[in-house]
Amino acid sequence: MISTVLVANRGEIACRVFRTCRELGIGTVAVYSDADASALHVREADAAVRLPGATPAETYLRGDLVVKAALAAGADAVHPGYGFLSENAEFARAVLDAGLVWIGPPPPAIEAMASKTRAKELLGIAPPAPAALTEADLPVLVKAAAGGGGRGMRIVRELAALEGELTAASAEAASAFGDGEVFVEPYVENGRHVEVQILADAHGTVWALGTRDCSLQRRHQKVIEEAPAPGLPPALVAELYDRSVSAAKAVGYVGAGTVEFLVADGRAHFLEMNTRLQVEHPVTEEVHGVDLVALQITVAEGGSLPAEPPSPRGHAIEARLYAEDPAAGWTPQTGALHTLEFRRGLRVDTGYVSGDGIGVHYDAMLAKVVVHAPTRAEAVRKLAHAMEQARIHGSVTNRDLLVASLRHPDFHDPARLDTGFYERNLDALTQPPPGEAYAAVAAALAQAAARQGRFGGGWRNVRSQDQVATYGDHEVRYRPTREGYTVTVPDGVRPVSVSPDRVRLDVGGVVRDFEVARHGDTVHVGRHRLTAAPRFPDPTEQREPGSLLAPMPGTVVRVADGLAPGARVTAGQPLLWLEAMKMEHRVVAPASGTLTALHAAPGRQVEVGALLAVVQQSVQTEAQEDQTV
Repeated sequence: MISTVLVANRGEIACRVFRTCRELGIGTVAVYSDADASALHVREADAAVRLPGATPAETYLRGDLVVKAALAAGADAVHPGYGFLSENAEFARAVLDAGLVWIGPPPPAIEAMASKTRAKELLGIAPPAPAALTEADLPVLVKAAAGGGGRGMRIVRELAALEGELTAASAEAASAFGDGEVFVEPYVENGRHVEVQILADAHGTVWALGTRDCSLQRRHQKVIEEAPAPGLPPALVAELYDRSVSAAKAVGYVGAGTVEFLVADGRAHFLEMNTRLQVEHPVTEEVHGVDLVALQITVAEGGSLPAEPPSPRGHAIEARLYAEDPAAGWTPQTGALHTLEFRRGLRVDTGYVSGDGIGVHYDAMLAKVVVHAPTRAEAVRKLAHAMEQARIHGSVTNRDLLVASLRHPDFHDPARLDTGFYERNLDALTQPPPGEAYAAVAAALAQAAARQGRFGGGWRNVRSQDQVATYGDHEVRYRPTREGYTVTVPDGVRPVSVSPDRVRLDVGGVVRDFEVARHGDTVHVGRHRLTAAPRFPDPTEQREPGSLLAPMPGTVVRVADGLAPGARVTAGQPLLWLEAMKMEHRVVAPASGTLTALHAAPGRQVEVGALLAVVQQSVQTEAQEDQTV
C-alpha cells in the first residue's frame, strides 16, 4: 500500500492530487521552484522540497532532482500530474529504478504512445516528411511529438513559412517538455475535437469511460470542455470506444489515458493518445461519479477495476479561467490576483487563492470551474451564471469570454460546434459586457465617496460644475449635492445610495446594485474591470512612432537572424520572440521601414511595456498608403 505520494508537478493539478490523497489517508510531498516558494500547492502539502531555479528547465523538468526529492522526503510513490515529465518514459523508469511506485502507465506504453510520431506509426499512420511537402499539401499542422496543451503547435498555410514555424514549434516544445521533436500532419479545418477517457488495470480490464468534447480552443489549447460529447451518432461513439480500447490493449496500457480524435464529416481521425491524466478529467468524474486519481492509485497498487465502468448520468461542463486578454491576441497577464471567489456548490480546481501573484514562468490557467446538471442546457446555464457572478479581481482574465461563449447560439447547437468557433466569433465575444457604462458611473461615484470620507463628511461648499471621470471609453459627469450626487452623463441614471464599496443606481426605473473594489487605477465593479484614465498624462510615457513595446512580461528567446539597427524590415516580418507562461509570442514589424533601435537580446527579461525596438516607417511606404486612402 502506498503511504506517501510526491507530485512531480505544480499548481492546480498538484492540489487536485493532494485532495484525493488526503481523503485516502496518504501523505503528500510537493516540489517547488523558487518562483513557486509560496504557491498554494506548497502550502497544502505535508512536506515540500525545493528545486533550485525558476524556469521549468531548471526545476520541474529535472527528473533527477524530482527523484532525489521523493527519496529525501520519504515518499514511496510519484504522481506526475500532466505536462512537464508526465509523458517522459525515462523519468518513469528513473522513478521505478529508485524503488518508488510510478502512478502512471508502464514506460514501454509511454514510449509507444506518448510520442505522437511513434503512436501514429504503431497505428499505421505515416506523418508526411516536411521536406516533401508541396503547396498542394497545405494547410498542415506542425506539432510537438511530446506533451500537449497546445504547446509546440503551428498552422502552416504557406510553404515559405514552414521552416520558421518548425523552428519556433521545436523551441517551444523543448522549453515546455524537454523534447524538441516536432512533426507535421494534414490540418483538418473546423472539425470537432472529441476524446475518449481510458482507464486500464494490470489484469486485462480496459474501460472506455465516456467521451468528451473539447472543440472550443485557442492556440490549440482547450478553453471549454464537456462530457459526454453532444450530438454524436451512437455508431460513431461505439467506433471511438472500440478504437480507443484497441489502442490501449495494443501497447499493454495500464492507468489513465486519453485517446483524441478529430471528427469531421462523420469520420473520426486519430490524433494522439495522451498517456496521463488530462486537464479536463473532472467532467468525466462528474458524469460517471468516479475519482480518477483514486482509481490511478488503486491500479498502481495492483488493484483490479470492476468489469464494467459506472454508467453516465447527466452532463458536465468545465471552463478554464486564464489570466490572459482574448481581445489582445490572447496575451498572457501577470500581477496580483487580489480576489478569486466563487459561490458555493461549484467544483473549482485551482492552484491560487486570493492575494496570490501570477508569474511569468508557467501556464496562465488560474482555475477550472466545473458544473454538473441533469441536461446539457441546464449545465450551460448554470456555468455561465456562476462565471458571471464570480469575484475575480486583479489581472485581466478571459472570464467575460467564457460567459459570452457559453451563451452564444453556436455553442448551444452541437451541429455548429467545431475548432473554428473562436476564429469565427472572437470579435463579437470580446465586446464589453452589457452595462459597462453604468458600472463606470458606479466606479466614479464610489471614488467620490471615498474622497469625501478622507477629507471629511458633509459639503461646506457644493461645487456647481460637473466633476468628470473617464474609464476606458466611458466619460462620467456628476455633481455633488447636499442630498448626495446628481449624474448628468450618461442620461437617465439616478443614484439611490453611494458608499466607497457599494453603489445603487436607478437606471430607467430599475434599481441595480454594484459592488466596487479599487486596486490602484483598476476598478472592479461586479464583473466589469475598468481602468481609470489619468487626469494628467505622464509625458515620460510618450514614445516615438514605430516603438515596439513588450505586450507582456517575459523572456526574449530569439531575435531574427542578422537583425541589427539599420536593417530594412517589411510589415509583418517577425523580429523577435518572447516566451511567457510556456508559450512563444512573436513580435513583428508594424510597417515597412528601417530598424533604428534594438533593445532586445536573447535571455533578456522584460516587463510589460518595455521598449524592444523601433521601426522608422519609410517615406515611400507612407506615400503609398496616402495614395490608397
